[in-house]
Amino acid sequence: MNEIFLMKLGEVVLKGANKRQFENRLRQNVRRRMEPYGNFDVYILQSTVYVQPMDESADLDGAWEACRSIFGVVSLCRCRPCEKDIDAIFHAVEEYLGEDLDAVESFKVESKRSDKAFPLTSIAISQEIGGRLAESHPGCRVDVHNPAYTVYVEVRDYAAYVHGPAEPGAGGLPTGVGGRGMCLLSGGIDSPVAAYMMARRGMEIECVHFFSYPYTSQLAKDKVLELARLVTRYCGRMTVNVVSFTEIQEAIRDNCPEEYFTLIMRRFMMEISQRIAKQDGCGALITGENLGQVASQTMEAMAVTGAVVDIPIFMPLVGMDKEQIVAVARNIGTLETSILPYEDCCTVFTPKHPKTKPTLGQVLHAEEKLDRETLIAQALGSVEKVTVRYHDEPRL
Repeated sequence: MNEIFLMKLGEVVLKGANKRQFENRLRQNVRRRMEPYGNFDVYILQSTVYVQPMDESADLDGAWEACRSIFGVVSLCRCRPCEKDIDAIFHAVEEYLGEDLDAVESFKVESKRSDKAFPLTSIAISQEIGGRLAESHPGCRVDVHNPAYTVYVEVRDYAAYVHGPAEPGAGGLPTGVGGRGMCLLSGGIDSPVAAYMMARRGMEIECVHFFSYPYTSQLAKDKVLELARLVTRYCGRMTVNVVSFTEIQEAIRDNCPEEYFTLIMRRFMMEISQRIAKQDGCGALITGENLGQVASQTMEAMAVTGAVVDIPIFMPLVGMDKEQIVAVARNIGTLETSILPYEDCCTVFTPKHPKTKPTLGQVLHAEEKLDRETLIAQALGSVEKVTVRYHDEPRL
């Protein structure tokens, strides 16, 4: 039998009567993510996802890397299936893990028997396999308390499975069980992390990006689309709505007090994002805001910018410090792209002395010369929808 993957479910197992819904979504996600790598059978038994190649042409290494970034999985391992027979189990361990055992000083065998019809108990399986391995690998001693390597044997419904230590999975909840959210995606460090964190809680992610040509370059736009591509490694393909924002920013510059530029700009962004979100079936906005990080992210400023929308605003980074955010960005592979020196529209017409504790009345007065509806309608008419997939060619 070929090598297969076993993927253990995380908090999905706690979902009670809704567990089947979560499992079905996870199975669909895994099947879709396996498509580029060949023909795989994907099924779930006993809170475990089985990913089995159906022919020898399957790209196991590529599929394994994809499985490591699928939300809803707490741990995963590559393993060798075999017949549910103690001799077959021993031979599978020897063939599959023998070289690993020769490279370490100590080992133990840990067994689980979910098929209670199997004649040996879990402890007896470990003792029998461990004794045989000690004889066949005399340079590797048994140490049940602090082994350098652990051999795992699982006797399940259809077969027995042997494998080495499991790797941590992506965790979280399966993409799609938490609804759809619209993420305001800039070219910075924070917003891709925010998208990742909400996807990890089961949200399907769509993005909106505000592009201010000629104040920002095509490279700045490509940078954002590349960030979106990197995030799709975890959340699957997504749509990025690219909105022309130049006319709005020029109107703000020409008609509003300078200290309110950023606040008014963000209010337009939030309202435009909400309208696109509602058109596309998204029930919430997602931002990378972080309390106190910049002048527009004080409590008062966030209240003013959020006042133009009537759907929830999720801010998963709001209580994190920058080091924590950077650590997540590095871990998910977006940091190096985020720090490329291609500035986005948030840096255009930045006030020297921004208002940090505005009231809603002050901001409404500051923007009263603007024809909001006309500007918003023009921006919505400019939307370019770009579909982004992880296997697309990198844009930078």
